[in-house]
Amino acid sequence: MGALDGRVAIITGAGRGIGREHALLFASEGAKVVVNDLGGAVDGSGDDRSASEKVVDEIRAAGGEAVANHDNVADWEGGQRLVNAAVEAFGDLHVLVNNAGILRDRVLVNMTEDEWDAVIHVHLKGHFVPTRWAATYWRERSKAGETVEAAVINTSSTSGLVGNPGQCNYGAAKAGIAAFTTICAQELGRYGVRVNAIAPVARTRMTEFTPGLEDLVKAPEDPDAFDTWAPGNISPVVAYLATRECPATGKVFFVQGGEVRHFQPWTMTATIEKPRRWTVTELIAEMPKLLAD
Repeated sequence: MGALDGRVAIITGAGRGIGREHALLFASEGAKVVVNDLGGAVDGSGDDRSASEKVVDEIRAAGGEAVANHDNVADWEGGQRLVNAAVEAFGDLHVLVNNAGILRDRVLVNMTEDEWDAVIHVHLKGHFVPTRWAATYWRERSKAGETVEAAVINTSSTSGLVGNPGQCNYGAAKAGIAAFTTICAQELGRYGVRVNAIAPVARTRMTEFTPGLEDLVKAPEDPDAFDTWAPGNISPVVAYLATRECPATGKVFFVQGGEVRHFQPWTMTATIEKPRRWTVTELIAEMPKLLAD
């Protein structure tokens, strides 16, 4: 028996890279998988729908169950069709893995409006739309008196949680996804839905184009060495978060190689305080105490 036996999962951006690894592992653990992918290039252009079909073929060849879906996850009606596809194919939905994304890297002073809008649209709206329709489905089931044991796993990034020059659009979207995760967990727990996120570090088409990572992401020359950048390293954590037994919700986890770390949210540390309004002159003298923390 697999850890995900009986679970129906949607995985977006599952035609290649980390998403593909998620889909293959989920299926091997007994889940029925909806493989969603538009098949676009790293910048979101193009439409090669064969990517998701190939993953479905791999899953079926290994004895698993899967169907392909090509809806745009940032499209309102497309998000509803995506959720409906899982229910129509497999009779239910238990897990949503939001993984789809694109890159259009540029330093701020050179970034165009389209480069900003496209990345925010795919990542941030592309998380919101499927989650909204899945949450509606689970709320209706919960209100009907059914027991819901559902999970959403979002995909944030260290670019948003720590920062990376040249990716203000991508980082802003990924930081927003972390906040979105926390709020959704607070709202959806009443319906039996847990919401978590990962910040993965792995070799993908996107990281191969990320400034400063081109050489780091290369596979080790020694075939016996552990490849800390292999995308398959990420998927067991996502599968764990998708299990019925996982208690975590509202959390963000860094994952690379064999390392898993819990990200601490924004935290207030040192304080300066007085019982009345500050003057600018006073702050000039006192603010360095906070900046030194």
